[in-house]
Parts: sequence; C-alpha cells; structure tokens
Amino acid sequence: MARPSLESRSLESRRRPAAIDGGGRLLYRFPSENREAGADGKVGAGEETERVPEGVAIVALFPSAAPLACRIRALLPEARVHGPRSRPADWDEGYDSLLAHIAALFAARTPILGLCASGILIRAIAPLLADKRAEPPVVALSEDGGVAVPLLGAHRGGNALARRLAAALGGVAAITSAQDRRFGFALDEPPPGWRLANPERAKAILSALLGGETVALVEEAGGADWLKRGAVRWAKEGEKRVLVTDRRAAAGSEALVFHPPVLALGIGCEKGCPAEEIRSLALGALAEAGLAPQAVAAVVSIEQKLTEPGIHALAGALGVPARFFSAARLREETPRLSERSAAAFAATQCWGVAEGAALAACGEEGELIVPKKKSRRATAAVARAPRSIDASRLGRARGTLAIVGIGPGDASWRSPE
Repeated sequence: MARPSLESRSLESRRRPAAIDGGGRLLYRFPSENREAGADGKVGAGEETERVPEGVAIVALFPSAAPLACRIRALLPEARVHGPRSRPADWDEGYDSLLAHIAALFAARTPILGLCASGILIRAIAPLLADKRAEPPVVALSEDGGVAVPLLGAHRGGNALARRLAAALGGVAAITSAQDRRFGFALDEPPPGWRLANPERAKAILSALLGGETVALVEEAGGADWLKRGAVRWAKEGEKRVLVTDRRAAAGSEALVFHPPVLALGIGCEKGCPAEEIRSLALGALAEAGLAPQAVAAVVSIEQKLTEPGIHALAGALGVPARFFSAARLREETPRLSERSAAAFAATQCWGVAEGAALAACGEEGELIVPKKKSRRATAAVARAPRSIDASRLGRARGTLAIVGIGPGDASWRSPE
C-alpha cells in the first residue's frame, strides 16, 4: 500500500534540479544542515567533498526488496521508494510499467537508484542518452545490497551515492571513473559551493593529467585542499593551469577556473525595496571590483530583513542561501566597519548592516574588500574569507511552513496522498 505524503510540496518540485550553470551542466540540490552558528560566526572548517543528491527515486521490482528500499530511504534526503502497483508493499510511488517508469524518471532528471541488475536500467534509459552534463545520476544496487554500481552521473552524485550505500550496508562501491581511481578527486565534481567557470576546459586538463603532462595549480583565493589531497603532483607554473580564484575569469581563458565560495555579499535595504534595485546594486558592486558572482557563498543581512523578498530574490538568482544575523551579532563588527551610520543604528540597532553582515559571515579572519555601496533604498558590501564558507553555519535561514489538509472539505483542499 502506498504511503501518504504529508508534505505540501508536490513531487514535481522535489524532482527538479536546482539550476543549470552557464556551461549547461545540471546542478542538483544537495543536502546541507540548517543550524544556528555560534556567536562568533566562524566559518566551518574543512571541505565536504561527498555530495549525495536529494530526492533519489529508489526503484524496486518486487515486495521482497521493500525492506532494503525502506532502509535506504531513511539514509538519503527526501528519497522515495517506487514499486509495482500490482505487488503492494511499502511504496511511496507506484508504477505499472518498469521500463517506462524508469525512462520517465530519467527524462524528469530525477536521480535513480535501481534495486536490480544494471542491464535493466541500461535498457530503460539507453534511448534517452544525449548530454552527460544534463543527465541525472543512475546507480544500480544488487538486491542484497552488496554491490553499488554508478552507471551515469558519477561526478554528479553517482559515486557519492554508491559510496554512501556501501558504507551503510557493508557492501562495495564499484567505482570505475578514471579520475577517482587515479587521482582521488574529480575535476568536474568540486566540493559543495565551488563553481566551475568553464567546464568545457575540464576535458583538456584531465587529458593532460592522465597523460602525465605538467599542469600547474594556481591558488588566488580560498585554498584548494581537495585538489592537493589527491595523487597529482601539481607544478607551480605551466602552460596548462588550474586556477582557483574569486575574480572573474578572463574571456577565452585557457586555464580551468574554479570559484571557491569565499565571498559574503552583505545587503541592507528599506522595507519593500524593489528586487531589481537590490540585484542591480549587488551585481554592480561585484562587477566593479572584478569579482565573480560564482564565488559568492551567501547573501547575508540582519534578522529584521528575514522576510524581505528582494534579498531572497537576489540569493535565488545567485543560487546561494540567504542568511540573517541578529543586531547584537552585527554590533560586534563595529570596529571593522568602514564607517558608522547613525541612520542604520536608529533603524536596526547596529552601525552598519551590509558591511557588518558580510564581515560576520566571513569570521574574524575575513576582510572587507568592497566597502558599502549605496542606491536610493539599498546598500551592498562584500567581504572575503580565507577559506570556503559553509553557509549552513551562518546566522539564521528563513523558515518553512507546511500546511497539511486532512479534511473535512472539498477534495481540492486536502493534501494529496
């Protein structure tokens, strides 16, 4: 029997990827903790490099696989179990035709975990294969949970999913991708928050590394420990380069450019400030300083602006979280502000919202690199952290409200099962 859903969001919203980047690569939503940071606002240490996608469809063929499927469902964020309607069990979703259902999931770009032989998944999705950068991860897991095989999307969560399952179930992850086996990392699967500016260059750099050619690693911002932990011996100089920077990449750059999440974009504004005014001011401040929007880790402000639509619209446009600090936390940054605003203090009880929030997000080692810029109703400032910023550890996030209708009343008022 199918389990009723108690979420107000539709299944379609869970299936959608977060975005597609400038290179046409599919960006999946990955889980992050939503917890309060300490009063010091310090940036989280270290870099998480394993990213398991949310909303995985766990496809089972028989009721005998239901216990394993349900166990896996508890391990993965927002995963749902799909099983045959003709054989009732603890399914979240039912299907009539296995191959057609798998094909539909793949076409909807839903990450797929099949509790079946690899061949079944291959036959279902083979006619749909077109662009490796826009296809979801597909993993086959033997029915005893002993072997997990990433078939597609290895570097978009497939390998991470296989490893997570192997660790939890005591099995083996059959990883076959050359980068992982030889180097211990994948150029096209950077840590969470990192952005690849020109993914079309990855193939040439990978070829050079696999061929034993000299490739330089140039670090301008953020550090690249995840690249240095692998087996590659990077050169300091060379014609072929991997560049880690928070600055805009030059047009036609031959280097493979990574943008680490080291920038905090602070925003202050009047209530109801138009989203376009905030967006124009913020992006203009970044452009004037030569900074890459892809290096922004979070849009930050004061808690009084927690429901301000324009701030959330800017965060959505940049593909990053919006986080908010208390006035007391922002007052701690007063000695580092470029100026004190009496108007800001009168309205918010802190001497500067945009600069204060940006500095708070970057921690005590951060620096203000773009002092406050003003428009008619908004302010913006940028600070840089010495290491990657874990936005989930910053301040507060806007909450969510789920409304569950169980009746009585018209069927359209009730949450779908």
